[in-house]
Amino acid sequence: MNSKNKKEVQGVGELTHINAKGYAKMVDVSEKEESVREAIARGSVYMKRETLKAIAEGRIRKGDVLSVAQVGGIMGAKSTPDIIPMCHNVSIYGADIEFQADYENSKIDIEAVVKTVGVTGVEMEALTAVSVAALTIYDMCKAIDKLMVISDIHLVHKRGGKSGEFNFSGKLNEDINNTKC
Repeated sequence: MNSKNKKEVQGVGELTHINAKGYAKMVDVSEKEESVREAIARGSVYMKRETLKAIAEGRIRKGDVLSVAQVGGIMGAKSTPDIIPMCHNVSIYGADIEFQADYENSKIDIEAVVKTVGVTGVEMEALTAVSVAALTIYDMCKAIDKLMVISDIHLVHKRGGKSGEFNFSGKLNEDINNTKC
C-alpha cells in the first residue's frame, strides 16, 4: 500500500489545526462554501441482562433512561464546541437519537443523526451526541450495574462539504487494522 492510499484508508491528511509555529489553532472556515451537511455516529453500552431488562420495563429509579439519554444526547450535540477545543460553533438544524435494545448481546445500541447547512461539518456533534447519550445511560443505571461498558463509538456516515461523502465499512476497519502506524 503506497503512502497516499494508506492516508486515505486511515482518513489522515494534512494537519490543519497547527499554525506555522507548531501551536494549536482553530481552522479558518470563512472562505468555505455552505452546503447541506449530515453526520451519523453510533456506539453501544454493554450491560448486565438484568439492567437491560430493568430499562425496558421502566424499573430504573432515576426515571425513563432512554428518554433522558435522548435529551442528553441532543444537548451534547448542541454543546460540542464548549467541550471540544477546536470545534466551531455550528447551527444545528436537526438532531435525533435512536436506541436499539440488543438482548442477545446484552447492550443498547445508540445512533445519532445531526444535520446543518454551513461551512463546516457536524461529525463531532454526532459523535458527542452518542457519547453523552451513552454516559447518560451509564449515569442513570450505575446504581444497579457498575460493570457497564461504553464502546464502539464511531462515525458511520458523513456527507457535504469539499471532502464529500464518507461511509464507514467493515472493509475500512480491516484496512486500518492491517496498516503499520
